[in-house]
Amino acid sequence: MPKLKTKSGVKKRFKITANGKVKHGVAGKRHRLTHHNAKYIRQNRGTSVISDADAKTIKKWAPYGLS
Repeated sequence: MPKLKTKSGVKKRFKITANGKVKHGVAGKRHRLTHHNAKYIRQNRGTSVISDADAKTIKKWAPYGLS
């Protein structure tokens, strides 16, 4: 069997934790932040963990894991 390619967008956007969960940066923090209140910006700081249903799809796109 030939080797499977990892989707290049997945390499850039996601990381896999030690427990096998997928984490990602939270959306809505790049520009036009004056439209968001301080609570929104504060709560979306850092990264968050993706749901198990979505993580299953992302792991298919990264067949050998993400380092």
